[in-house]
Amino acid sequence: MADRAVHYESAFEDYLRRRGCPCVPVDQAKRAIFAEAKIKSFDFLVYSSAGPNLVVDVKGRKFAVGAARGQHAYENWVTGEDLESLRQWEQVFGQGFLAVLVFAYWLEGPLRRSPFAEVHLFHERHYAFMGVGLADYAAMARLRSRRWGTLAAPTRAFLAKAREIAAFL
Repeated sequence: MADRAVHYESAFEDYLRRRGCPCVPVDQAKRAIFAEAKIKSFDFLVYSSAGPNLVVDVKGRKFAVGAARGQHAYENWVTGEDLESLRQWEQVFGQGFLAVLVFAYWLEGPLRRSPFAEVHLFHERHYAFMGVGLADYAAMARLRSRRWGTLAAPTRAFLAKAREIAAFL
């Protein structure tokens, strides 16, 4: 496993490896082959037996299990640069690859109330992974902050399109 400083990415990689799912992590510090690229890199290439192979950008978010009404549970914001870069990578890899945003949720709260079918334990933390295809996400995303250049999908729309990551594998 790659030495990753971001626990969300490490947890996702551990999840894939435990499932025996072939993947190639992109080491941000050693991306010499993409040195001339002016686009943000992605996090993983994942080889799927269920459909197209995946170009994955992992987005780590906390998830308040059993959150009170009005609290955010399915945070799914990204930057405009995230979307544009992932779109370009999908074109680079071409047919047979699907760009996917994977929201790695670090679950906080009573797990018995978790809405996820599959929960992954990694370094004494619980995670759930939701994936959504880039095209689906881009179609439903709305401006969240002009200042920060962020977008987010409304929760209902997100839940209608996003699936637990196992469905992609």
